[in-house]
Amino acid sequence: MIKDILDKNNSITPGANELGVLREHFPACFKEDGSFDIVRFQEYLKDKIDITDEGYELRFLGKNYARMLASLDTTTVIVPDEAHNNQPENKDSKNIYISGDNLDALKHLLKSYAGQIKCIYIDPPYNTGSDGFVYNDNFNFTAEELSTKLSISIENAQRILDLTRRGSASHSAWLMFMLPRLLLARDLLSKDGVIFISIDDNEQGNLKLLCDDIFGEECFIGNIVRATGQTTGQDSGGLGSSFDYILVYSRTENYELNGLELTEKDKRRFQEQDDQGFYAYDQLRKTGSNDKREDRPNLYYGIEDPDGNILYPTATAGYDSRWRVERKSYDNLVNNNMILWKKTTRNNQEVWWPYVKYYLDGRTKRPSPLWDDIEGNKKGARELRDLFDGKKVFDFPKPLELLSRIIEIVSDKHGIFLDFFGGSSTTAHAILAKNAQDQGAREFITIQWKENCSIDSEAFNAGYRTIDEIGIDRIRRAAKKIKEDNPLFHGDLGFKHFTLKEPSGVALEKIIKFEKDTAFGDNTLIAEFGVPTILTTWLERDGYGLTSDYQVLDLDGYKAYYIDKHIYLINPDLSDNAVAALLDKFQTEASFNPQNVVIYGYSFGWNELQSLKDSLQTVQAGEKNLRINFELRY
Repeated sequence: MIKDILDKNNSITPGANELGVLREHFPACFKEDGSFDIVRFQEYLKDKIDITDEGYELRFLGKNYARMLASLDTTTVIVPDEAHNNQPENKDSKNIYISGDNLDALKHLLKSYAGQIKCIYIDPPYNTGSDGFVYNDNFNFTAEELSTKLSISIENAQRILDLTRRGSASHSAWLMFMLPRLLLARDLLSKDGVIFISIDDNEQGNLKLLCDDIFGEECFIGNIVRATGQTTGQDSGGLGSSFDYILVYSRTENYELNGLELTEKDKRRFQEQDDQGFYAYDQLRKTGSNDKREDRPNLYYGIEDPDGNILYPTATAGYDSRWRVERKSYDNLVNNNMILWKKTTRNNQEVWWPYVKYYLDGRTKRPSPLWDDIEGNKKGARELRDLFDGKKVFDFPKPLELLSRIIEIVSDKHGIFLDFFGGSSTTAHAILAKNAQDQGAREFITIQWKENCSIDSEAFNAGYRTIDEIGIDRIRRAAKKIKEDNPLFHGDLGFKHFTLKEPSGVALEKIIKFEKDTAFGDNTLIAEFGVPTILTTWLERDGYGLTSDYQVLDLDGYKAYYIDKHIYLINPDLSDNAVAALLDKFQTEASFNPQNVVIYGYSFGWNELQSLKDSLQTVQAGEKNLRINFELRY
């Protein structure tokens, strides 16, 4: 487990994940020594895509270091909160709350949730100079090691290490903090997934360039401008700011957001009525930009007016124009009674002129990039105080309506939503509320670092010691209120809780020194983590997620753990009778076909492992003829 990860991390370099993808899909572009042949790669692509040597990129100190951090695996383990998770409202929940560093959490999630997240919303530190952001990490590279890994001078390696260890709030430090997290977030998004990132003027320009690099300029959907309800910088010599922004990117290009419900103001436009309902109408002729015949020649054609005359699209200025739709679509509009003819005066003559009807029923509107109709951060603060009995336990929470609108424009009633800067859990609260409102089945994953509450804060005085405690309690309180307000809603209002934990220094020393060929195991390394933690970490690693249902097998008094294609042997003292019981299960139960036997190497000596392998060889030679993979994890 951890020893395997440490060994693998020693060989990681910047771009290792990307090179892995290229090696999988373009193996012929790699030479015998492992180097990548860019010329041959270009030959593969030259008929499929334009290749250019021109371009620009965002450059900053530590960029390659940040890319390398995204490739390193995490040595943390996932500790389940068993008391919480086994409560009736939580034991079957698909919602997840993770307490821990979001970089580690994202790396764990990638093993089970890659390509499955419908929407990510994050509200990262803005790097304002007063929001407490400083960059620190716990990777213990020397300048010499970093110089070799990144192919840079020792002087530049030391500059990077200074940023990581002394705490910096520079632009480079902030970008170095964000880049690996966004790289991992991109790989979590589904093909129809979308990410929303809140930011303000301090880093908005840098974040846009960083996201263009990670998600692609073609996947930029837009920049939402939101009134915060607060003005900052009004005492300075420049312009004050009353807005922040939400950058929106999709995983693949040509993504379309859902429409929003019409407001009462929007509905005033629909004044006309026929037997199909209220409607509004617009000219069939294209107006505004690109309205000339030469812009879309196929949209210039003649149509018959109510008097039988052939009418062509002509602008009031006299030039040939074009219709909004092609001929086939026009015929469909006619057949569905969607064309309205009205008499109008054009060039001093009264003529018939065509309009297209738009019915009110079922109509939505395209989301605007200006969200000035949502109350600002003061509304979010009031909502949180109301939930926490009037106490101010968190600064600057986002309003629920903001997250509710994001949910509305990206989702039907399903999908997994991820917030890896969880804060006060506004996103999780909004998901639960939206599900209760429309009987949805959306799921949330919230990640929050165990950041200490200030000792002079209301939160500390109310008994909260870390921010994740506030987020967890908010979800509980919100669920209770939602249930009271919606007694007929029987959806998921619970969540599973997990904490990420680094192994202790003593455990690491034992792990590093452990000899795999020893005749005896080291059972103290089970006590260090606990069986539930080892099992939870492995289930996530093997793609089963954090809410999977596994079975506990009783093998003549020995507990093993089984799910789908895996059986896990973690506990020590695997007796001969237990091995016989396992063999009997393979041979007598038709539905029992795990092809992977995963073994916690520290629990067993060499003789026990060899006996197990020898016994299960008969399964491979028997009627089932299963090829069993034995995997020792350390």
